Amino acid sequence: MSEILYTKESGIARIILNRPNAFNSVNSALATQWIAALDDCKEDANVRVLIITGAGKAFCAGQDLKEVTDPDLNPGFKHLLEKHYSPIVKRITELEKPIIAAVNGVAAGAGANLALSCDIILASSKASFIQAFSAIGLIPDSAGTYNLPRLVGRARAMAYCMLGDKISAEEAERIGMIYKMIEPESLEEEVNKLATKMAAMATHGLALTKRAINASFKNNFYEQLDLETELQIEAANTEDYHEGVAAFVEKRKPIFKGK
Repeated sequence: MSEILYTKESGIARIILNRPNAFNSVNSALATQWIAALDDCKEDANVRVLIITGAGKAFCAGQDLKEVTDPDLNPGFKHLLEKHYSPIVKRITELEKPIIAAVNGVAAGAGANLALSCDIILASSKASFIQAFSAIGLIPDSAGTYNLPRLVGRARAMAYCMLGDKISAEEAERIGMIYKMIEPESLEEEVNKLATKMAAMATHGLALTKRAINASFKNNFYEQLDLETELQIEAANTEDYHEGVAAFVEKRKPIFKGK
């Protein structure tokens, strides 16, 4: 896989967008490989946590416009959204394993929204987020119009999407768009520490937590209470729950298996 680097080690999978000379902009090959890697993460029970980041100075600059404007390729936006971006966002959202976005540089257009689809977002202090669509007469896609208002509120989301403001990592942390800003020289170390910590947690329970929080945006209060009951019963029947209780009683560190 040349357009992405995909590795798995010690329960941690990594997808590194690997077109640094094009700021990791998405072309058909990269999208296809990204989808395949996400499918592999889903199927591999040994994968407990996924990290998504970019090679070089950028996280992802969104769609490769050279591909869009190439008359020989001419993929069209229907194809790009239905075959590339929507499948990626759906897989990120539906993958019942924690996903950490390590935003190492600029995340623009679809690149910003793909990052914001992840569960926990850490960003370098040199990173920025730009809803770049309006500059070329487009609307935010890749779930940008869904996730951004829920992260920062309607007023800010509307302004960011219409004006295309460059949002620094510091500002993104302040307004709750991301979890945490990290100095660039420490980003990889902090992401690895977090991934290692989460890989040793009760990841089945984390998956159910992700399912519950995602569902909360469409459920009413009473539906969400019912879902919490359903998922809590499922969690209480896992090996990890019984291990966690036993470890607490025995005053030892639990050994979770994600089961």
